[in-house]
Amino acid sequence: MKKYYLFFAAAIAGVFLFAGVNRNTDVPAGFVKGTPELKSATAITFGPNGILFIGDSKSATVFALDTKDTKNAKAQAFEVKNLDEKIAAALGTTKESINITDMAVNPISKKLYIAVQTADGTPILVLLEGGSVKAVPLKDVNYSSVTLNDAPAADAKDQRGRPLRVTSISDIGYADGKLLVSGLSNKEFSSSFRSIPFPFTDKQDNATLEMYHASHGRYETTSPIRTFTTGELNGKKYLIASYTCTPLVLFPLDELKAGTHVKGRTIAEMGNMNTPVDMIKLTEGGKAYLVLANDHRPVAKISYKGIEDFQGTLTERVATTAGVDFSKLPLEKVVQMDKLDESRAVLLQKKADGALDLWTSDGKNL
Repeated sequence: MKKYYLFFAAAIAGVFLFAGVNRNTDVPAGFVKGTPELKSATAITFGPNGILFIGDSKSATVFALDTKDTKNAKAQAFEVKNLDEKIAAALGTTKESINITDMAVNPISKKLYIAVQTADGTPILVLLEGGSVKAVPLKDVNYSSVTLNDAPAADAKDQRGRPLRVTSISDIGYADGKLLVSGLSNKEFSSSFRSIPFPFTDKQDNATLEMYHASHGRYETTSPIRTFTTGELNGKKYLIASYTCTPLVLFPLDELKAGTHVKGRTIAEMGNMNTPVDMIKLTEGGKAYLVLANDHRPVAKISYKGIEDFQGTLTERVATTAGVDFSKLPLEKVVQMDKLDESRAVLLQKKADGALDLWTSDGKNL
């Protein structure tokens, strides 16, 4: 890669060499000042007070980065053509040499943070501000971290020879003072959901999961959740999860405790040969909707009321779709998505001509 370190030298030089850490009065409780030893950036999400969580599946660790980005701002629409080219140009390389792994809107500042993996495996964090790409410093920053208990070994493989560690973290979220992590563990029932208090302590509540996959016609315990959100349905809090091929499953949050094995309720089968990408809740016309982006199917829209009204569970094989009704939006190849405000989403979409464009929904049709 051409002039990669010339551009980022001041911001991230030495990011992958462990640096000594110092404690001082400007470091939040439970944090240290230093350089987080990131090996990957699988998933990112925001917590309180501008804290950005970075899920590093290669090291089975989640880092909490104090961005100090805490100035309230009104949400402005993002519209950037060929975003991958802009990021690549800033890195001194080509768009073919980078992969955008996730993106997250800071709910306070409304700035967009983007996780990028380069061709040599280097994870980079960038910030989109005013249409320009800026490096997010990862040297001499305030951070904390937690390494996941019972993660798959670094050399563990599944029956097809695929490494399991890469799915130790499949998605992350934050709710009610806790970091939420889906992925695989080294347990017999390896599909796992972790709830970790923040600021981090030694406590990790790790529950194993089971769900009926109607497209496959069987119960499964080794498939990781691909994307999730949390929500209140009929006065009770749930984990709302989607898996490959695309079952939609509910798990009561109060049952996901340390050492438990929880069987979810499959409420929809939304089509096989597909992997869900991102899931968010939006409001349109005073009504709440679940919006699900997919890699091989259009974006799906599901009414929260429809979810609440559906009291059944899928327990038999289906060939196409079944369960809760959903609509298909005229949007395909949305590769990343996050919530900008209560009614709008920021979407990264691969267009027919191959362009990777970032745009914002209008709050009326999404």
